Amino acid sequence: MTPKWALKMVKYFSQEITINEHKIGEGHPPYIIAELSANHNGSIDKALAIIDMAKEMGADAIKIQTYTADTMTINCDNKYFQIEGGLWDGYNLHKLYQWAQTPFEWHKTIFEHAKKIGITLFSSPFDETAVDLLESLNCPAYKIASFEATDLLLIEKVAQTGKPLIISTGMANEQEIDEIVHTVKTAGVKELILLHCISSYPAPVEQSNLTTIPDIKKRWEVLSGLSDHTLGTSVAITSVALGASVIEKHVTLSRNDKGPDAEFSLEPQELQQLVIDSRNAWLSLGTAGYEKKPSEEANLKFRRSLFFVDNIKKGTVISEQHIRRIRPGFGLAPKYYPDVLGKTVTQDIERGTPVTWEVLA
Repeated sequence: MTPKWALKMVKYFSQEITINEHKIGEGHPPYIIAELSANHNGSIDKALAIIDMAKEMGADAIKIQTYTADTMTINCDNKYFQIEGGLWDGYNLHKLYQWAQTPFEWHKTIFEHAKKIGITLFSSPFDETAVDLLESLNCPAYKIASFEATDLLLIEKVAQTGKPLIISTGMANEQEIDEIVHTVKTAGVKELILLHCISSYPAPVEQSNLTTIPDIKKRWEVLSGLSDHTLGTSVAITSVALGASVIEKHVTLSRNDKGPDAEFSLEPQELQQLVIDSRNAWLSLGTAGYEKKPSEEANLKFRRSLFFVDNIKKGTVISEQHIRRIRPGFGLAPKYYPDVLGKTVTQDIERGTPVTWEVLA
């Protein structure tokens, strides 16, 4: 029987999460999510091609976004709905989402294609109708976007599916994250991943604040990761050293396509490099320890040790002219140099012989 004091130490949220039989957590390489977003530019063929590319480049999952312009906002041109500055300057919100949406009628084809080629596909729903659609397609997990992270009713609806839940925390303060976590807990969901995120497009590298990743993990006792909008892959790879279990990056076939998110998206070879480098970064962390590694064994002989550097007759008292601390490592360790001085050799010694206790008296 587990003692009462031990029960308090058990974390509520799972520290290993499974999406489509793929395990995510500390003991596993970072889970790489390729975000398709709006980079299909209104073409389902391009959407399918991006899914193919993500699979070929080694991503663990591809993610889409499920909304329509009308479920996201209203068509209104007053000042509240106008975008000023940034990538989408001059659009009103409704027109931007008309351009960027992944039509509901594409979803069945997209899910079937991903299953056929063997890559996990899931989505970010932006309202309840999107959740209903995705549930009808057996979506294996859900992602809540940063801008929806304060929509607790949406989070509650998604959490009620019982599926693993990934939530970006961009712009959210501690109280808001507390509310998110409480909502998920209340729904009984234990598979939650919180992603550190800077909701800027593109995000400045110097504002990345990646040390937030382990802080999220500690404060809310969840798996944490990174939804990255910086240019390139250096920030994402660095996040692995800070414990990111998940990395999400937007992807495109070509930034020259000029899609809504193309400017801060990875092209195919960059995605492939992210997959390789992030997994190598994870492998390099290993565990703390000071034992010799198997790859070092062959090089032990090249350490310094004590060698005779003169031809010496039996009975000679050893002085500094007779021995040196040099490579290779077949003699006594350099720390014994003072102990060997003044000893007598018990046999004739040829120059280049390692110093051993057997020839000393």
